[in-house]
Amino acid sequence: MAARPYHLDMVKKLKANGNFILGGAMLSPEEKMKGSTMVVEFDNEEEIQQWFAQEPYLLQKVWEKVEITPFKVAVV
Repeated sequence: MAARPYHLDMVKKLKANGNFILGGAMLSPEEKMKGSTMVVEFDNEEEIQQWFAQEPYLLQKVWEKVEITPFKVAVV
């Protein structure tokens, strides 16, 4: 996957900026990769769209679908 090093560089930038929380592969019961999940934090939709405009996995069509789900962290 030629885009992977560029994607990982993007993730490093997101982490340095405090946007990247966690991410990794989603696995089937047979432990084969069936997708991925990233938990990221942005202040607004515009920042998300700016990331999408630069994300190598989107630009190179590695990701077929992106789903954004708002999430609130529980304070315990």
